[in-house]
Amino acid sequence: MKVYLIRHGECQSNLLKIYTTVDEDLNDTGIKQAEELKDDVAKIDYDIVISSPLVRAYHTAEIINVHHKEIIIDNRLREREAGNLDGKPNSTFDRDEFWNYNSTIHYDNEELVSHLFDRIQEFLDELKDEDYNTVLIVAHSGVSKAFSFYFEGMGDGHFLNRGLKNCEIKEYTLKK
Repeated sequence: MKVYLIRHGECQSNLLKIYTTVDEDLNDTGIKQAEELKDDVAKIDYDIVISSPLVRAYHTAEIINVHHKEIIIDNRLREREAGNLDGKPNSTFDRDEFWNYNSTIHYDNEELVSHLFDRIQEFLDELKDEDYNTVLIVAHSGVSKAFSFYFEGMGDGHFLNRGLKNCEIKEYTLKK
């Protein structure tokens, strides 16, 4: 099965470099990014779109869904919960450690990287059992880091720079 992972378009928190799981919509740049991505998506013969429940991802999915396929929401595709870091500027915490799989630094009640990766693994393992040829998935930077872990392995455990940029698309092959 071909899986195309797409990160949502820009939202205001991305622009301001603030990490948040707040349910915010795309800004004008994010809408434009999604509109520009439609040409690439039009070349893909996909069966279904699966989206994070957060509005910035779902709105991106609606814009790029040029073949008017069903859009399913899967809560496991939401962004990593930031706990007490939610809504804080990226400059106020060590982002490399926040995205280090082996880190022993915890900021209180954030979702551990390993827990995020486990829920994405569960999602992908279940997706293998579906009868799709090609799937579009619209989610978040953190989810794209978990995809990197699933398909490309642990590497050195540092995932900060292994995420997708806004409206970037990456193709994977999911084997049964």
